[in-house]
Amino acid sequence: MASLPLLVCIILCTYEYSLAHGGNEHGFVAVPTTASEPEPVCSTSGVTLDPGSNTVSVPLVHRHGPCAPTQLSSDKPSSFTDRLRRNRARSKYIMSRVSKGMMGDDADVSIPTHLGGSVDSLEYVVTVGLGTPSVSQVLLIDTGSDLSWVQCQPCNSTTCYPQKDPLFDPSKSSTYAPIPCNTDACRDLTDDGYGGGCASGDGAAQCGFAITYGDGSQTRGVYSNETLALAPGVAVKDFRFGCGHDQDGANDKYDGLLGLGGAPESLVVQTASVYGGAFSYCLPALNNQVGFLALGGGGAPSGGVVNTSGFVFTPMIREEETFYVVNMTGITVGGEPIDVPPSAFSGGMIIDSGTVVTELQHTAYNALQAAFRKAMAAYPLVRNGELDTCYDFSGYSNVTLPKVALTFSGGATIDLDVPNGILLDDCLAFQESGPDDQPGILGNVNQRTLEVLYDAGRGRVGFRAAVC
Repeated sequence: MASLPLLVCIILCTYEYSLAHGGNEHGFVAVPTTASEPEPVCSTSGVTLDPGSNTVSVPLVHRHGPCAPTQLSSDKPSSFTDRLRRNRARSKYIMSRVSKGMMGDDADVSIPTHLGGSVDSLEYVVTVGLGTPSVSQVLLIDTGSDLSWVQCQPCNSTTCYPQKDPLFDPSKSSTYAPIPCNTDACRDLTDDGYGGGCASGDGAAQCGFAITYGDGSQTRGVYSNETLALAPGVAVKDFRFGCGHDQDGANDKYDGLLGLGGAPESLVVQTASVYGGAFSYCLPALNNQVGFLALGGGGAPSGGVVNTSGFVFTPMIREEETFYVVNMTGITVGGEPIDVPPSAFSGGMIIDSGTVVTELQHTAYNALQAAFRKAMAAYPLVRNGELDTCYDFSGYSNVTLPKVALTFSGGATIDLDVPNGILLDDCLAFQESGPDDQPGILGNVNQRTLEVLYDAGRGRVGFRAAVC
């Protein structure tokens, strides 16, 4: 599938546009626009390893871009509106949930991350190896999920969705082992809400798993142990994951999911004895760029585990085991703070790599919408399905966008990338979540180009600007 149209064209560099507006001359940026997107070409520059560190790099890319490991067929992708509807369903599911050591010698591992254009998605993917011999798997990264899974043989077209790669075949791996029912691992899985009962197989009762997601999709199969290769020479032995044999609902063309949440089933917790339960990622802004997912809590691949220079930190509030929650305290548009009381953010903000558009509480969203629309009054306002603050930039060679910054408790402030961290398909990448006392969700569009460091051991989340 071709990558989604960008409301503002691919930008190799942006420049400050001096504009006297509300007494602030540096709150706006002028960016060029084009009627169509240039032919995408993968760029792998900008993420390099420091030979003096113990970091191993693995890329992170968008599911729809030229950097993704597989290319799409001519199958018609889901529409932008359909993807936003699925995103909305996911956020509602998250809201409902909130309301109620065996590694190689490396101390750190970093995995390249891509925007998932090649597998028909607005989310981000990494490529890892599974089994012995290792078989490449293209997996979504998801901080809002715990249990990792892949589609496995045997599975036919009526029980599994079509993916770009061959299905993982556990019978061809010398290290694959289903987890028996009468084990602590199986009982813990059931206690954490992912149990799928027991099924007979190979003469023994196997532990089943079952997951239902907010968009209605379901994944079921056998809870299993396998070797997970994160990078050459860096493997997780006896990694617990779901070998899926029965899938329902809408899915893209990825091979499975890599859970980065806070529950015991996640990759982060399973590797905590080595990496300390900390990880970071940088989500690239464009389809043709590469970011990273790093385990070890120490920043970009060139930084290593002890390098946290350049980060701003905010306390982490764990209200629900899976999710990472922080407190937002303010928003500025064009250099001017929006006028909202502190209570407007009282529900907290979940940071989620799998949600696309940020969900903001009622009072804060209305104030942000009003301020952004005022700053963009020169451009025709339109509506695009789920999003209500969209613009028609046809006929303009360039547009002037207000900078948007988010501030969190402790004073941590992040400037969103212009334009790719603010706009999605010519729309403001925010929507209303609900009442002020309900959690909001910081989606992946706002996180683009930032390194986000999840340091649960120290109870904090860090942000570092312009890393990928």
